[in-house]
Amino acid sequence: MNPTRIGVLVGLDLRQRARRPGFYVLLGVFFVVVCAITWLGSLVFSGSASIGSGMFSVAIYGVLLMAVLVTPTFTGNAINGDRDGATLAPVQVTLATTSEILAAKLLAGWATGLVYLVVALPALVIALIQGYASPPETVFYASETVPPHPATLIVSVLVLAVEIGVVAAIGVGLSAVIARPLFSVAATYLVVMLLVLGTLIAFGLGTFAVRSSTSTLTESPSEMYGQVQSCDVSAEPCTVPRPDVSAECIEVRGTGETVRYDRVWWVLASNPFVVLADATPTTYDANGNPVDLFGQIKLGMRSAQHEPEFERRDWNDPCDGRPAIEGGMYPPDEHPTAREQIESSVPSWFVGLGLQLLIAVGLMLWGAARTRAPARRTPPGSRIA
Repeated sequence: MNPTRIGVLVGLDLRQRARRPGFYVLLGVFFVVVCAITWLGSLVFSGSASIGSGMFSVAIYGVLLMAVLVTPTFTGNAINGDRDGATLAPVQVTLATTSEILAAKLLAGWATGLVYLVVALPALVIALIQGYASPPETVFYASETVPPHPATLIVSVLVLAVEIGVVAAIGVGLSAVIARPLFSVAATYLVVMLLVLGTLIAFGLGTFAVRSSTSTLTESPSEMYGQVQSCDVSAEPCTVPRPDVSAECIEVRGTGETVRYDRVWWVLASNPFVVLADATPTTYDANGNPVDLFGQIKLGMRSAQHEPEFERRDWNDPCDGRPAIEGGMYPPDEHPTAREQIESSVPSWFVGLGLQLLIAVGLMLWGAARTRAPARRTPPGSRIA
């Protein structure tokens, strides 16, 4: 591929987009919506030590949400729109190859998406200023605010830029495969929504479909149950002598079911919002809890990787020999912190991003085969010149 020819084609495409008034109207709407989302994020995290990090993560997610909604509109008809307008054939008879034409359309669509990211920068700057300038007296239950970490800023913006490129590639590929612009735009939205919402639906259905049996063991003083059989005859409940307490205890074992998140968590790996959260470095507070929306989504994703407990014991057990505290309750067992759960799990963002790239590259290659001239396999009904 010739970089000079690709550059010329990208410049032509961008100049055509810049002449359309609708492009600037859409930019204005995009900016207003992102600012509104950032403002809502400030309300959600107001009074929190993580107001800056929280606002920034909400703003980034707002940009990603708007990007996956806007990008298909100017990439879903990149090839078939030119074919219908009789501007594709004159380009095909030049020295530009099919791969160069598709690469130029992809870069032009990607650059247009990055323009929307640049337009959203004021909202991100406001979130940064809020994080570094919030006085401690405005924060409840904390002595100081937790501003966004520089690595969080850099990585999240880079991942967001890559996600915009993936959506642009999907749109360009489908515009070359499908003959009609309206259908290709709709198909692009369908594929993107399958990644955004379809993975959530599949994960939810999978948790109900994949279950395992569990058992819960509870012990109580024997006088609460009266006379029962000994455990050596496999009775439930049964008497269990406990030398560490003053009386015999009754062992009651209950059965149930639990969902197996650890077997279906991978379904969410290709979700763009999960990829962004999982790839972004997490900032923690003094208690080891994530301070932004990225970390909270990552915690849910990483927690789902851990296998559930199949043998459970009631922690409020009067026969376990532990001293009681106020109210006759017993302290629960030590649970790992959010930071320990995240660090003890496996990152999944590269798997999800790899799957997205596989879909995008596959559609681009398919589209190249349908666009190549002489056109043996051009979509039926396509305009050639």
